[in-house]
Amino acid sequence: MTAVEKPSKLPVLQTGSLQGYLDSLRQIPVLSKVEEVDLFLRFQEHEDLEAARKIVMSHLRYVVYIARGYAGYGLPLEDIIQQGNIGLMKSVKKFDLDRDVRLVSFAVHWIKAEIHEFILRNWKIMKVATTKAQRKLFFNLRKAKQRLGWFNKEEVRQVADDLGVKPSEVMEMEARLSYFDESFEPVGDSEDDEKAVSPAAYVTLGDTENPSSIAAAQEISAIQSQALHDGLASLDHRARDIVRSRWLSDEKTSLKQLSLKYGVSLERIRQIEAKAFEKIQPYLHAA
Repeated sequence: MTAVEKPSKLPVLQTGSLQGYLDSLRQIPVLSKVEEVDLFLRFQEHEDLEAARKIVMSHLRYVVYIARGYAGYGLPLEDIIQQGNIGLMKSVKKFDLDRDVRLVSFAVHWIKAEIHEFILRNWKIMKVATTKAQRKLFFNLRKAKQRLGWFNKEEVRQVADDLGVKPSEVMEMEARLSYFDESFEPVGDSEDDEKAVSPAAYVTLGDTENPSSIAAAQEISAIQSQALHDGLASLDHRARDIVRSRWLSDEKTSLKQLSLKYGVSLERIRQIEAKAFEKIQPYLHAA
């Protein structure tokens, strides 16, 4: 195997730099069939990664052409192109020269498959299409809608026949496509009550069901519990037992019971209890 040149990098596509990316693609020559076959032989027989990169780079313009057809889904075109590029690279890895077709014909399926998956994952928070029939509807119903306008019963049947699905599935997908994700937090001018209304204002019943309030309360409770634990740990065994028995047990122990237990007067139990609380206070105030 002969030494290959240092692999060249693929053009970088960043948000806001689409025109620069397209300009860079125009500088990459289109491969002839002979050149394409030669590069595939180098890649498949000799694992020449530079040959694979040249194949990919010469076909990036086709990805852009396909990706533009999906610009109406509200997702950044740059992201759609990037996903299409992944599909292109997968097609290069899977391509078989024995097919006797150009790569572009074979790669279309892989490019569209990656773009479809990306759109279905990101178009809405909730999955809009999971079955094979739903996926077919998702990517074809918009086109049919543009051609037919508002659906009536006959038009629903026509679309169902064209796509090989049930009329009920057509109606279900049309309903799904009409839903829009809503921001959980208020949007717009907070002083405008009409614009500020959002699910955050009505999906919970006050702080008792507000996730952020619940989390904050749990954190405060945990801090206070740890402070009390540290405070009790600073006491000797007798003082700790007196505090627990008097204030932290389900059944409160009387001073008389504790005086009998430790063989001291009731007043001595009171003194130990008072000093114990005094020693615990700094831990509780720091919480």
